Amino acid sequence: MKGFVDKPSYIVELLEGGVTLEDVIDGHICEQALVEKSAFVVGDLGALMRQHVCWQSAVPRLQPYYPVKCNSSPAVIEVLASLGLGFICANKTEVSLVLEHGVPPENIILSGVCKQLAHIKHAAKNNIQHLVCENEAELSKISRVHPGAKLLLQLTTEAHAAETSMAFGFSLKSCRHLLEAAKELGVQVVGVTFHIPSSCQDLQQAYTHALSDARVVFDMGVDLGFNMNILDIGGGFTGSEGQLKQVESAVRPLLDAYFPPLSGVQVLAQPGSFYVATAFSLAVNVIGKKVMNRHWDSLTPGVNNEDTEFLYYMNEGVYGPFSRKLLGNCIAVPSVHKHALCAEEEVFPSSLWGPSLDQLDQVVERCLLPELSVGDWLCFSNMGVCGLEEFSCLSSSPQLPVYYTVSTCDW
Repeated sequence: MKGFVDKPSYIVELLEGGVTLEDVIDGHICEQALVEKSAFVVGDLGALMRQHVCWQSAVPRLQPYYPVKCNSSPAVIEVLASLGLGFICANKTEVSLVLEHGVPPENIILSGVCKQLAHIKHAAKNNIQHLVCENEAELSKISRVHPGAKLLLQLTTEAHAAETSMAFGFSLKSCRHLLEAAKELGVQVVGVTFHIPSSCQDLQQAYTHALSDARVVFDMGVDLGFNMNILDIGGGFTGSEGQLKQVESAVRPLLDAYFPPLSGVQVLAQPGSFYVATAFSLAVNVIGKKVMNRHWDSLTPGVNNEDTEFLYYMNEGVYGPFSRKLLGNCIAVPSVHKHALCAEEEVFPSSLWGPSLDQLDQVVERCLLPELSVGDWLCFSNMGVCGLEEFSCLSSSPQLPVYYTVSTCDW
């Protein structure tokens, strides 16, 4: 295993000779055992490349535009930029980060429902022309400080409206008025964007409504003299290849009907967590343990039937790398480092907590684990959906180390 400097801000370990990601985690745990036993993150950059191959194979017509907010790690941005992805930026900080990695301005879209004037000005200064707009007030603001912008109108969808009570995007009824206002202000409209959430149960119906509405908006725009050439079908992608194929099955015939390749319309999609979810693993240390006597009605084979529950406290919690738990997202049960569970081994009802002693700082509500000891390590996979600032600034330690790896075959 060699280490080489890829950028001044981070180092990537090249895995050779059969060395695996698990070996890297083992090595860093051994290092931490000799010092403070701090939590750390391991990022597999090869996972980004493998997911890109999967994306190109499953949805070849959808050009991926990565939302920087999902994970703003410099290594992630650099790898995805080298793979030719476009980027969705929510503010000028994200714009600057992407530009620093050599992404052309034409491959950047400034999103956001209500953008600050400073962010719009920053886009104009850096020749970023594609901006998302969803209402007349935003349109007026953009026309004042970035008259050369090319707008993607944010269209609301039934699936997204069912998920949130907040108004998001413009309705089909109001699109004509918004297009006419853009025409009057002299601002170009070049396309439409919408969002279907990953929680949507009927993808076929959701995309049928959204794409037919988008076609109507395109036709209205063309009637008003706009060059409508970009369609962004938004996010809602998980890290699952199966879900990606479901989207492709729902979208392909509709795109062929409403936006065939010969139409010249560029079709974008925002992969969201698809690229990064599986690329990062987090190792945390058990720093405290409490035994509770409670009644559990458990018939699960191998589960200890005594009234025993273990509460384990870890050195990171929801005010650090598990912050998405506060947004209602579930955290998967971790694996116990260097522990192979035997069929006859007893497991106990357990809960996992962060170090704050706050009642909100519960990372995993209930899981079945063998009895652990203070000092044991837990490994959480699929921890890629966040930025490095969540790994460091919000963690209980001053800076949470992130170790990047890539195998020789991926490299």
